[in-house]
Amino acid sequence: MKRYEGLFILNTAGREDGAKDILDRISAEISAAGGKVETVQKMDRKHFARVADKKHNAGFYANVIFNGTPAIVKQLNSKFTLNDEIFRVLFTQSPEPAAAKAA
Repeated sequence: MKRYEGLFILNTAGREDGAKDILDRISAEISAAGGKVETVQKMDRKHFARVADKKHNAGFYANVIFNGTPAIVKQLNSKFTLNDEIFRVLFTQSPEPAAAKAA
């Protein structure tokens, strides 16, 4: 299994506390697909550099680090692309932490 990092831009329009609920569902989807969530890093609400839709000019950013196979990442990417609560998602392969390499 490889280590992946998922950057999510969430649509929390009108719900500031809704980000936690959405992140819980994202973690549950990753676990259900066979992945193992390491950490969930909540960032902050940031304005978009390019506004595609005037109704949505900002999004809540979050970073999820998990372990899984490439097939899981492909499945999750197609599932999250269809989710209305998620503006964008980007999966990248993440290097192992320095402490794990030394051991």
